Amino acid sequence: MEAESRPAGESLQEATQRRLRRFSELRGKSMAAGEFWDIVVITAANEKQELAYKQQLSEKLKKKELPLGVKYHVFADPPGAKIGGYSQRLPSSSALGKIFTALPFGSPIYQMLELKLAMYIDFPSHMNPGILITCADDIELYCIGESEFIRFDKPGFTALAHPSSLTVGTTHGVFVLEPFNHLEYRDLEYRSCHRYLHKPSIEEMYEFDAVCRPRKFFQQGFAGSDIPSLKLEAEYVYTDSLFYMDHNTAKKLLAFYEQIGMLHCEIDAYGDFLQALGPGATVEYTKNTLNVTKEESELVDMRQRIFHLLKGTPLNVVVLNNSKFYHIGTTEEYLFHFTGDSSLKSELGLQSIAFSLFPSIPECSTNKPCIIQSILNSTCSVKPGSVVEYSRLGPDVSVGENCIISGAYVKTTAVLPAYSFVCSLSLKMNGHLKYSTMACGVQDNLKKNVKTLSDVKLLQFFGVCLLSCLDIWNLKVTEELFSGNKSCLSLWNARIFPVCSSLSDSVTTSLKMLNAVQNKSTFSLNNYKLLSIEEMLFYKDVEDMITYREQISLEITLNRKQSDLETSY
Repeated sequence: MEAESRPAGESLQEATQRRLRRFSELRGKSMAAGEFWDIVVITAANEKQELAYKQQLSEKLKKKELPLGVKYHVFADPPGAKIGGYSQRLPSSSALGKIFTALPFGSPIYQMLELKLAMYIDFPSHMNPGILITCADDIELYCIGESEFIRFDKPGFTALAHPSSLTVGTTHGVFVLEPFNHLEYRDLEYRSCHRYLHKPSIEEMYEFDAVCRPRKFFQQGFAGSDIPSLKLEAEYVYTDSLFYMDHNTAKKLLAFYEQIGMLHCEIDAYGDFLQALGPGATVEYTKNTLNVTKEESELVDMRQRIFHLLKGTPLNVVVLNNSKFYHIGTTEEYLFHFTGDSSLKSELGLQSIAFSLFPSIPECSTNKPCIIQSILNSTCSVKPGSVVEYSRLGPDVSVGENCIISGAYVKTTAVLPAYSFVCSLSLKMNGHLKYSTMACGVQDNLKKNVKTLSDVKLLQFFGVCLLSCLDIWNLKVTEELFSGNKSCLSLWNARIFPVCSSLSDSVTTSLKMLNAVQNKSTFSLNNYKLLSIEEMLFYKDVEDMITYREQISLEITLNRKQSDLETSY
């Protein structure tokens, strides 16, 4: 095949760029039946998030950033256990959703939704009626022969598989494939799956024969890895990404859901569907709750019912030997792939300055900052390893290394410490427009929670004990300090972020509380109305945030037109 005659990285880059070009040609054009997806569905955690997603979709369609003539739907989780998340590991995506995470390329800027649609551009015309399920915070890149296509035309489930190290396999689903007699690797292989392991230990991978030994060697790094020395000359496993279910299987699951009514436990589409498939599947996994976010009393019984419903359903696997799987759902992954020495940058064509007004960055630097749809004064400085998106930074603003700055407006001279996370939200409170800025450390664990007020000392803010921070801010440890569930106390529901009347005041005030912690000085928050991140998301004003982003976009566009006019004279 032609793909084999070039280095794997180069062929992957070319295949990716071809899909992006094809999608770009479809943006704003009406699709004929069968030419694109019939329906694109985004799931939301609640009605508030549903509304936010619908508003953003409406804007995209109005500006012709998506193919037209397609039904785009958003569905909020029904009452009961939740399947949609709040992006607590990348909170800059919490307000407007992970599927609307901005990417540093394209004009207008691509978001995860456009990238997903672009990467799956070839799928619809080679797919029988059914449903394709994918996550909002991962990217699958692959290369196959020019005359080949990935087909989703078999009954049951069909999943994509990527070669990965055993370590990566411990945090993913791993396929135990039926024996295969081809000695040479092919970019595209259709295989049958004996059973599926969900986040198995390395010992379990060996025990269930999931570990593959080298066939004929070819130059390919492992999925999820940017370490060039890892190649398929070592042992490896095949890990999951997206999957498809045919129409009959989808109908069977829908009928089951209608029969049971409201769900009272969290069902995982990967762990609870795929583990039931294949001839080697056994019921034992239903009792394993190690990887469960929240363990409910009905969980084991519901899993067993799903197992018996799906048992005997085939699991077909499309093995993509020349492929990469990237996850960008955490602050660490986000910063690495956008600013570090990630192969994703070259494969996707990610830029250091994407649709922004900012002084040029020296080409020689390896680790660079990443500026996305932002306007920065010429006297600003942004250290390597930081991402600034949808923001305005005024004169003499200094951003330290490894920061994430989102939706901010900094008017006056300011120093943003290294490893800062700063994200501003517009709020609608009692009919009035307000602003609040979450400011913490990029490495803070917002999900870590304690059960009692006496254990609040175990929580950390910017690497400092939260109790010490509360003293610095002149705040007392009381139940009123936390919103929502009082038996689950975390940085996510700590009422520590000030509400202000203007966006710039909001950023300045939150930076003062951040700098006070870093400098061990005092900054009283007693005179401010304080919200938790949880409450900020409840009060968020999506329309105002979209308007702010649009104003930045218009200013950049006008500035570029002006520059073009001046150049032409």
